[in-house]
Amino acid sequence: MTEAIRFLTSLAQALAKMSLYADGHPTRAKAADASFAQLRELQKVDATPRFSFLGPAVVYGDRAIRELSDWDWSARLSGSGIQRIEFPESVDPEAYRGFLEEILTNIALVAGGKLRSEADQALGRLTPIRFGAIGVRTSQERSATIEEEETREPALQLDLTEEADVVMWMHDEVATSGRLPLVEAEIVIDSLTSAMHQQANALVPLLTLKEFDQYTTTHALNVAVLAMGLAEHLGLSTREVRAYGVAGLLHDLGKVKVPVEIVQKPGALTPEERAIMCQHPVDGARLILESDNRLDLSAAVAFEHHIMIDGGGYPSRRSRRDCHHASMLVHVCDVFDALRTHRPYRVAWETNAVVDYITQRMNTEFHPDVARAFVTMLRERELREARADAIDGLAIAHGVA
Repeated sequence: MTEAIRFLTSLAQALAKMSLYADGHPTRAKAADASFAQLRELQKVDATPRFSFLGPAVVYGDRAIRELSDWDWSARLSGSGIQRIEFPESVDPEAYRGFLEEILTNIALVAGGKLRSEADQALGRLTPIRFGAIGVRTSQERSATIEEEETREPALQLDLTEEADVVMWMHDEVATSGRLPLVEAEIVIDSLTSAMHQQANALVPLLTLKEFDQYTTTHALNVAVLAMGLAEHLGLSTREVRAYGVAGLLHDLGKVKVPVEIVQKPGALTPEERAIMCQHPVDGARLILESDNRLDLSAAVAFEHHIMIDGGGYPSRRSRRDCHHASMLVHVCDVFDALRTHRPYRVAWETNAVVDYITQRMNTEFHPDVARAFVTMLRERELREARADAIDGLAIAHGVA
């Protein structure tokens, strides 16, 4: 982490100095070379470092750099459309200087109230360094397809690999230490919000399950995105949308305590296994509150997201009362994503079949206003598959809805 901080500090210094001097001034080259030297030092311990800049937050790999929580260059980079930077092993000084020039150009254009077109950005990049908005193909990937894109409407290719990695790491932290990394959860929500708003039309990017043992990760991300999309559709405030997103991300946190042999079981659960599975809402609420008592909304959602409005579901309660609005909202998002996903014990349902199920169970399982709004959102918003290339390497307990 220390080398990463030193490199980012040198990057900021190089950009600041280069912005003060005209092209050809020796100070520009000296500043760029000094920063390149720090990159090489970082690559001695991490050959292909990657960074994400999400407003004021800086993420190195899948870990937030708390020491740079007030680093103003993070907001400047993300504000200019540079939310992610990935360095390959082979970077030479000339390519690195070109990369710095590109960043300065983006920042200057944004400061002047302008944005470069995707094609201009692609044509302008002569560096193997990948950088740009989260989820958008960049550098060599995009320039290789420019001619093809001229003949058809360009498709946005969302990449949530890093976000998936962070969620898996979060689950692992909770399972092994009982600690909920709240900073990382908030960073994932920032990133998902950005991915949702990358096109003028309202876009809901959903990850598709590739392997059964990725379910906990993909499901948490999908429910968070659906919850934020539905909260926006209902006209909730930005603060509420974000809070509902965090609650959606954490709703199944208690499943880290469920043995994997239970959640991966292809057949029906025994009464004893079912009892263990039904404990996860209570465990999730407890884990969240023990980590941060300010997350009372997320804890309520974790506890209530399997409770139906007619009193059915679990856990059972001694007295009848309405669930929190966020819980009813996350519940319908949870069921939708669970049913549309392949599981070891059943195949995925078609979207229309899930919508019919939700519609038929208004007033019993789902609050009618919430369910109707969800179905309307599905009709008005575009559901787009997102990619996550590498979700692996962490030992966690996985779950089902």
